[in-house]
Amino acid sequence: MPSKGYRAGTREKFAKSAGERGMPSLASYLTTFKRGQYVDIKANPAIHKGMPHKYYHGRTGIVWNVTPRAVGVVVNKVVRGKELKKKIHVRVEHVKPSRCREDFLRRVKTNEKVKRDAGKDAQDMPSLKRQPAGPRPAHVVSRKDTKVEDLHPETY
Repeated sequence: MPSKGYRAGTREKFAKSAGERGMPSLASYLTTFKRGQYVDIKANPAIHKGMPHKYYHGRTGIVWNVTPRAVGVVVNKVVRGKELKKKIHVRVEHVKPSRCREDFLRRVKTNEKVKRDAGKDAQDMPSLKRQPAGPRPAHVVSRKDTKVEDLHPETY
């Protein structure tokens, strides 16, 4: 019969690899968090205080409160088919700034630059929408320089 404790089933989830065992570095304590910032919740098993529940491990949320040693994070959780916004407080050792918006912000910056360079003319404005990668260009594979090799299974 499986156990039903608070940390049940977290042997691999809360384990660290050989190179990262031990206490967290000072950088995790000196990181500043601001309200509205996206953060990734990644529980650090070396620090038991302020550790989030195993459900929130690996989730991304938005900071709604900052205290001296912890941050309040809003995380979406699906309960009985409904998506609820859960507010949890997690110590800073278990949180790191998320990189989920980097590509979006970079795209916004380049689009604004393109708009500025194009000026007021709507005719000169290139399309700013992302385009899917099309099919690769056609090419011919020549057999001149390559040797044909027959593959046969090895006999026992």
